[in-house]
Amino acid sequence: MNKAILVGNLTRDPELRSTAGSIPVCTFTIAINRRFKNAQGEREADFIPIVTWRQQAEFCSKYLHKGSKVSVCGVIQTRTYDAQDGTKRYVTEVVADEVNNLSPMSQNGEGGYQATSPMSAPPPMKAVEDDDLPF
Repeated sequence: MNKAILVGNLTRDPELRSTAGSIPVCTFTIAINRRFKNAQGEREADFIPIVTWRQQAEFCSKYLHKGSKVSVCGVIQTRTYDAQDGTKRYVTEVVADEVNNLSPMSQNGEGGYQATSPMSAPPPMKAVEDDDLPF
């Protein structure tokens, strides 16, 4: 089974590109703090590259920015390519199936607990009086 579930902060703004076939692809990196401190008493972080495709890529590009806290669900993928200098390069990244913005709502209305996945967000909840409950 190959399933990765991560929560971290974007290290820079997402980068949206298109393939030769006009398929949108968005890449970004998230920083995830480790659960323990090192010998100097400092908390280290891991930097994980994330890739999203198609509609998910467009949503990430539109709603995420540097510093956004996100949850990512996807699969870990490795690939190789030949660099311009002729050396073989290895890349490990998470191809995200689902990305959610966990940052609080900003004053200009951006960000904040809104779904950034192609699935529609649930409708907002309404306040209910105790007298209206059927039990």
